[in-house]
Amino acid sequence: MSAVLRELLRVSEKAADIARACRQQEALFQLLIEEKTGGEKNKKFAVDFKTLADVLVQEVIKQSVENKFPGLGKKVLGEESNEFTNDLGEKMIVRLCPTEEETAELLSRVLGGNKLASEALARVVHQDVTFGDPALDAVEVDIPQDTLGIWVDPIDSTYQYIKGSADIKSNQGIFPSGLQCVTILIGVYDLHTGVPLMGVINQPFVSQDLNTLRWQGQCYWGLSYEGTNLHSLQLPDPRSKSSDTQSRGTEDAGSEGERPPGLSAVISTSEKDTIRAALARVCGERVFPAAGAGYKSLCVVQGLADLYIFSDDTTFKWDSCAAHAILRAMGGGMVDFSRCLRASSGRAHDWPQLLYHAGDEGAAGVDRWANKGGLVAYRSQKQLETFLSLLIPNLAPADART
Repeated sequence: MSAVLRELLRVSEKAADIARACRQQEALFQLLIEEKTGGEKNKKFAVDFKTLADVLVQEVIKQSVENKFPGLGKKVLGEESNEFTNDLGEKMIVRLCPTEEETAELLSRVLGGNKLASEALARVVHQDVTFGDPALDAVEVDIPQDTLGIWVDPIDSTYQYIKGSADIKSNQGIFPSGLQCVTILIGVYDLHTGVPLMGVINQPFVSQDLNTLRWQGQCYWGLSYEGTNLHSLQLPDPRSKSSDTQSRGTEDAGSEGERPPGLSAVISTSEKDTIRAALARVCGERVFPAAGAGYKSLCVVQGLADLYIFSDDTTFKWDSCAAHAILRAMGGGMVDFSRCLRASSGRAHDWPQLLYHAGDEGAAGVDRWANKGGLVAYRSQKQLETFLSLLIPNLAPADART
């Protein structure tokens, strides 16, 4: 159902507008931060945050999908709960109200009576956004709506979003940290099989006008269903963008030239030393640490890295579904890393792909939806086969390799 994908593209851009608006005023932004606790907390981080922007984005996506496709909004699942606590300790449910005035009134309660901020946010939430891609507009794919489920990560890499660094330099087009690592992730999957079908990755902070300090973003999408594979990568290669002295974010994307030949990988800054050492033996210096699961996956989608590998269990269905769908449309995918290590041999199409319809019944809170075995994201089946054939022996103890 390409109409669903068109709507998700549109609402992702509205979500990006909300994310940018919430970063525009530092005084306002400080009001939007709330520490996550208990079952919502990601154990990877000593302190985990959710922001009002997160909650607003998720609720806008749910409501927009429900308005356009009745019944589908109830199948939208995401990282955030819509309960928020204001500075007075009052708990309330954040939602998109029928009118801009009602939403402003609700947000005013959340923001401790800050009327100007509440009205500004409500205006962005209710503004009409038109956004699409001619390559998608020309295609009609019929997918039964009742088979669809949707995973949303409203603002991935929340820490980078909160920190707000805008002057980080890229390494061969890959940003190790900063606002460029923030993404909005919307992934659609088959409720019966768990296979990802459609994905949208919106990157709200790609380049900044140094005169106005306003940011421009970029959106990527993919659709893979019953032999139909479409994606947005007819867009220019990010590494080939020209230098622009009036913008920040793209100025050095191609300054170091093309990547050297051979496999390259993007990894988490918290990746295990054993994995880093093995990757160094396989990829040499072509291993790039970066923030944000969504952003690292996007680096593979863009072709800035061949693979994204993460060995821990602290990514979740909402982190991976969108990029997985896009990569499937490109001939790639995402596999369970630990299960790949246990497999003695096989071709890429036999490796265990991540699925999205069932959680771990033995886990509690967000851990129910964790990618327990880690992941490897890839664009090419051949590259995946080559990579695993090289990596697995290098993960063995040194005496076993000699």
